[in-house]
Amino acid sequence: MEIKVAIFEDSKPLRESLQQLVNSREDMICTGAFADANKLMRNMQSANPDVVMMDINMPGTSGIEAVQIIKEKFPNVQILMQTVFEENDKIFAALCAGASGYMLKKTTPQKMIEAIHETYDGGAPMTASVAVKVLEMFRHQSTAMKNEFIDLSEREKEILGWLVKGKSYNAIAETCFVSIDTVKTHVKHIYEKLHVHSKSEAVAKAIHQKLV
Repeated sequence: MEIKVAIFEDSKPLRESLQQLVNSREDMICTGAFADANKLMRNMQSANPDVVMMDINMPGTSGIEAVQIIKEKFPNVQILMQTVFEENDKIFAALCAGASGYMLKKTTPQKMIEAIHETYDGGAPMTASVAVKVLEMFRHQSTAMKNEFIDLSEREKEILGWLVKGKSYNAIAETCFVSIDTVKTHVKHIYEKLHVHSKSEAVAKAIHQKLV
């Protein structure tokens, strides 16, 4: 039985390279390769994949937003994140959104094939450096987070929601029709109210306490 793989990657050379890699195997086939996730539902229905390889940073709908939609609409599909980023907030947000694994784009072709198989089998493959960060984050969050009353304004909740979805300050400013300085001020207030010091901590706490 062939593993059906869909690829979402905005870099054409990398997208074509991944497509060739998947199709070079007898036990898997690329059923769709897309430059963005802006037509996600249509593309998912046409590709009908078992495993999705998702770029975390794409124009329009971000990889993290796409993961949330896929897990809601296609819960049996497994998702393997593809990224150049090792930032804690992106890792945590992607995994909390429902991604199974998190591989850096510099991963060797053989390791990538192994990661696809592992994802298909229900595993959680991660580049070693990412796995270390994940363990550190969960260890820290499990000891640091306590249920408490947090009084966020509607605008603060909105901006926190965009942070959870992996949006940058620039993207949030454009979406909310405010300046970047205004976004930074709101984020500062959010940090104070959540008693956190970084975006990854804010995202973790927001998810843990269902603030958004």
